[in-house]
Amino acid sequence: MTKTSDSEPWRALPAAVADLFEPELEAISEEILATIGREVPEYARPLEGRFGVGLRTGVAEALRQFLALVRDPEAGRGTGREVYVRLGRGELRQGRTLDSLQAAYRVGARVAWRRLSRAGRDAGLDAEVLSLLAEAIFAYIDELSADSVEGYAEARAEREDERRRRRRALVELLIREQPAEEADLRAAAQAAAWSLPRQVAAVACAADDLGPVARRLPSDALAATLEDVGCLLVPDSAGPGRAAGLERAAAEAPIAVGPAVSPAELRVSWSLALTTLRAAQAGALRAAAPQVAEERLADLLLFEGSALVRRIATRRLAPLEALTPRSRQRMRETALAFLRHRGSPTAMAKELHVHPQTARYRTARLRELLGDQLDDPDARFELEIALRAAAQPRRFLGSVPKTASQTGEETP
Repeated sequence: MTKTSDSEPWRALPAAVADLFEPELEAISEEILATIGREVPEYARPLEGRFGVGLRTGVAEALRQFLALVRDPEAGRGTGREVYVRLGRGELRQGRTLDSLQAAYRVGARVAWRRLSRAGRDAGLDAEVLSLLAEAIFAYIDELSADSVEGYAEARAEREDERRRRRRALVELLIREQPAEEADLRAAAQAAAWSLPRQVAAVACAADDLGPVARRLPSDALAATLEDVGCLLVPDSAGPGRAAGLERAAAEAPIAVGPAVSPAELRVSWSLALTTLRAAQAGALRAAAPQVAEERLADLLLFEGSALVRRIATRRLAPLEALTPRSRQRMRETALAFLRHRGSPTAMAKELHVHPQTARYRTARLRELLGDQLDDPDARFELEIALRAAAQPRRFLGSVPKTASQTGEETP
């Protein structure tokens, strides 16, 4: 953008004005420093050490640069901006807002205008030049202020980047396969400004949802992206108000919650949360918000072992494949009820909504088809797995189990 006297009023000042004001600089600088000390509480202290050097340099450079711009507006400020960028960064390091520095700039502008306008009147400058001088001083101070705002923002961004880096390193340390030494964990937690809790739960979500989900969780939750998955570590997840926080987070995006464990066991919690998220994304879990791993363990077992489950289903349910689809479905339901209720006709009848005599008839037919499987403990275990998976084949099998003849396998 082209600079004009409207955006940089000092361009309209006669260059000779700089020579007129040069002798005033030292006295103006001292008065500015004294006034700042009286009027800005944060700076009301001896001008010693780095603080004193920084403040003196800032005031002196501001006056010197202003006159240099009046002499040659085309030269620009160049590296002179860095002084005020550093002042802004320094305010963040000191744990302050920019309020005090902005107040100091206003004091400097006021004192400079009072002293320079007096010197200008004594030198016989006309009213138009004095008016331009006032406009130039306050526009110039706005530029210094903007430089410090930039420095403050840069320093804050760098601090946030460093904080995120340290917190990510802590998350990786907490959930790695080989547990870290307690001393290493405590050192990493201290560097990340995070207190190691007694209990903590891992929460998994899609990487793109990490920000919105994290904003709904307590501020002490650690957040990081790991292998394209959002990972959050929530201290005291069973504590007061934490369940409500997880529900609010789940309203933003699908999340999966691992069990609360000690920090040393977080790998287990994260593995369960990650598996639960993947199972939910694959449609293998009933809808819930949030998905809690501890409430879905049987489903997770079937989901994780889907290849084995398919083989078990093929092996154990092959005798039913010769039936018509309707009869096959009825026998599967009967078999599952038989296993659940240990063959009790009354309990089976209640679940199947049939007469107990019908349940007895179906049981007899089931024995003809499945034979010794119903009496062998290991076979019953596999059979129940197969039946539960076959009840929802798209969730756990990918399709309805095929017979041995369809797969080319020999029926056992």
